[in-house]
Amino acid sequence: MTSLTIRFAEPADASLIADISRKTFYDTFAAVNTPHNIHLFMSEQFSREALINEVLTNDGIFLLAYLGEELAGYVRMREGEKHPTFMNQPSIEIARIYVDNTFIGKNAGGRLMQECIRIATEMNRIILWLGVWEHNDRAIAFYTKWGFEKFGEHEFILGTDIQTDWLMKMELKEHK
Repeated sequence: MTSLTIRFAEPADASLIADISRKTFYDTFAAVNTPHNIHLFMSEQFSREALINEVLTNDGIFLLAYLGEELAGYVRMREGEKHPTFMNQPSIEIARIYVDNTFIGKNAGGRLMQECIRIATEMNRIILWLGVWEHNDRAIAFYTKWGFEKFGEHEFILGTDIQTDWLMKMELKEHK
């Protein structure tokens, strides 16, 4: 059986991250959104150039998961906005945790989540949080299984469609 490995991304991985970001986003959301809105989002907010720039400008922590030699998925963690509900407790956001559809069910997402928890704990963060589309039932079930709980909502604009993301958090005190 091929083992799953995780490593920190480097600037040379920027194109690879951009490509898997766009592929996994499209594969997950194209069928449940209009072609027009997917095109607008992919060409404006989620362009290949913008995604490459995130990596090159060191805008977050990027982890790559490989199953053998194949890229299975990645994570982008970032210091971000502080929510009033966090009551000034140190936090870090999982901005993206994407796994290619061909690797769903092969524990790539679970291993990436374990690494996020480990990193956040080492950084002395108390809260690990993320946003997830309210209709992404598979992702919500995954996060809930890991102990995330909904604490709020915010708007996510996909093209011209204003959607609702659930904000979910996990308190890391239990994981130390």
